[in-house]
Amino acid sequence: MRILLVHGWGSGPSLWGPLRAALPGPAWLALDLGYFGPARREPPAGLDLVVAHSFGCLWALGRPELAGLPLVAVNGFPRFCAGPDFPHGTPVRVLERMLTRFRAAPLEVLGAFHARCGTGLPPGTPRLARRSADLVRLRDDDARHRLGGRPLLACAAADDPLVPEPLARAAFGAALRLQPGGGHGLPLTRPRAVAAVIREGLGG
Repeated sequence: MRILLVHGWGSGPSLWGPLRAALPGPAWLALDLGYFGPARREPPAGLDLVVAHSFGCLWALGRPELAGLPLVAVNGFPRFCAGPDFPHGTPVRVLERMLTRFRAAPLEVLGAFHARCGTGLPPGTPRLARRSADLVRLRDDDARHRLGGRPLLACAAADDPLVPEPLARAAFGAALRLQPGGGHGLPLTRPRAVAAVIREGLGG
């Protein structure tokens, strides 16, 4: 079983360590979106499942070579910002302010982001240009139309400060498996719960 792991905007491949330990057996193939080191953004062939955290879900939905593959979204979303037909998203002005601050004081914004999530900065030197470009994608991208017709499960936390329950429910509906706690870092804080959802996605 070959499972692709895609981390989110605030993290790197080290996010997945506890999950790998909680679910030994699959061949885990982790991408690196290049926020703290050299990027590895090209998905390999022959995958059975995609597990994507936070912005990694939106990123994975935008990759044509991953279309149709079963997906487990962890603290994820197909659209982040609110719009006329997506009122539970984050207001666009929040991302606009974050972009402005990031361009002026990127390390301060990174520190505040991780403080809010309750996580630490991953190892490596922050690479800021790629992060800034993906903040624009967080503001603008909408991949909801790419959810249809593919096997899908989502794992979210009721206390997630970035992806609140109404946003997750609006995005995923009956596919959502809500955890009572764990914040925005479920692969770190609730790896066994995430592993259970992955097992469900693999058919038990």
